[in-house]
Amino acid sequence: MRQIAFYGKGGIGKSTTSQNTLAGMAEQGQRIMIVGCDPKADSTRLILHAKAQTTVLHMAAERGAIEDVELEEVLKSGYAGIKCVESGGPEPGVGCAGRGIITAINFLEENGAYEDLDFVSYDVLGDVVCGGFAMPIREGKAQEIYIVVSGEMMAMYAANNIARGVLKYAHAGGVRLGGLICNSRKVDREIELIENLASRLNTQMIHFVPRDNTVQHAELRRMTVAEYAPDHPQANEYRTLGNKIINNTNLTIPTPLEMEELEELLVEFGLLGDDKELTNVGVPATK
Repeated sequence: MRQIAFYGKGGIGKSTTSQNTLAGMAEQGQRIMIVGCDPKADSTRLILHAKAQTTVLHMAAERGAIEDVELEEVLKSGYAGIKCVESGGPEPGVGCAGRGIITAINFLEENGAYEDLDFVSYDVLGDVVCGGFAMPIREGKAQEIYIVVSGEMMAMYAANNIARGVLKYAHAGGVRLGGLICNSRKVDREIELIENLASRLNTQMIHFVPRDNTVQHAELRRMTVAEYAPDHPQANEYRTLGNKIINNTNLTIPTPLEMEELEELLVEFGLLGDDKELTNVGVPATK
């Protein structure tokens, strides 16, 4: 059994990309469980056709203790037999979401949810790689990290930060970077740019996912593209990406860029002006 995790800048399409890819993998006979690690509990909505799944933490709070929760109450099966569970999280401003994630994972392990699986996939909130949301990496659960990125400046900045987080735990926990998934935003020279970034991070651009409105049409119906339009070329893009992950052996320890190196790359591809209008990416320069 392989344990993978999808990270990426908030709003990059990480959950959409992961669910569509996992659907493609399940169609190829892979036995998969998704563990949603986002308090919004929306990591499984396209697989289950549901707005939000009942979470482990919510059920535990309702019952009074995690020991009073039954596995079948929180573990559901969806498209292509994919098993789905959401860890949930505390109310905003109260408690630590990371504790909720590890509580849910321990509950699943103790109740046999990890048996007879080929892949467990963790879908983690945004680009947070420290504190609670790094829990799947810190606890040695997620062994392969896939970073969803685009040719946009902040998405690349986030990818570099995530690579830095992977490096931090690579030697202690054995986690490795499986590659960058370019979820296209139709930026100029986007493939070349992300391949360049991947090379500098000591990894690969494992797949380029073209932008297509069919993804949004499927999402509105709470479906993956593979289910909504199984013969559409976009469905085959996700199947191809899934096949690449299934057969991926290029797992590396990343080499994150220094800020100056990232800025130089952005300047080279015209994403950052030669006058360095940003002293730090995302922070306006003082005049």
